[in-house]
Amino acid sequence: MAKNADDNERYPDVPPLTSSTDLRGRQSVRATFKLTERAIDALAVCAVHLGIKQKSLFDHLIDDMQALQAIAHELNQVQFGRLSRVQKTFVLSRKTLACLEEVSNQLNAPRDALVEYSIQRLLPVIEKERKRHRRRKAFLTNLEAFLAQGDQLLRKAQAELGKEDPVVSRFESVMTAGRNAFDAGSVFVEKGDVIEDF
Repeated sequence: MAKNADDNERYPDVPPLTSSTDLRGRQSVRATFKLTERAIDALAVCAVHLGIKQKSLFDHLIDDMQALQAIAHELNQVQFGRLSRVQKTFVLSRKTLACLEEVSNQLNAPRDALVEYSIQRLLPVIEKERKRHRRRKAFLTNLEAFLAQGDQLLRKAQAELGKEDPVVSRFESVMTAGRNAFDAGSVFVEKGDVIEDF
């Protein structure tokens, strides 16, 4: 963050002020790239599954000069040219776009290729989340069976002790909380099923 020396001397108890350049760098801009469907899907899947905006993911992946330079040095432009790609417009920060342009110009690497291979850095994350998603589904299956047993136990307790019994009332609360947890987990898992199809 750039410091404004005059303001910082006048207000010594205030944290260093930001500059208008820093703020402008965070402005959102639109940029169009030609990418493979797989890269576009990877970005969308991660955004949905992790609950992160695509812009934030895009900025995180592209606003890394060292990673872009490493990708540019390893880039096989002939192989990239053979990929079937489609146009897609993304929202990203002005700073991220400037970083991408700078590496593209310095190392004579196509912007589209830099973006394509940057997005591929998400593939190990997707694989890890896919495994975790399967474990979540197995857990929900077990939780559903547990709740079915709990319902039977609750009905038995109600029959033997009565619905007004304090122990029965507390157990009803436990079962309600368990059902709510199951329902919320089911919604999350259903929303995340997109990762299994990737």
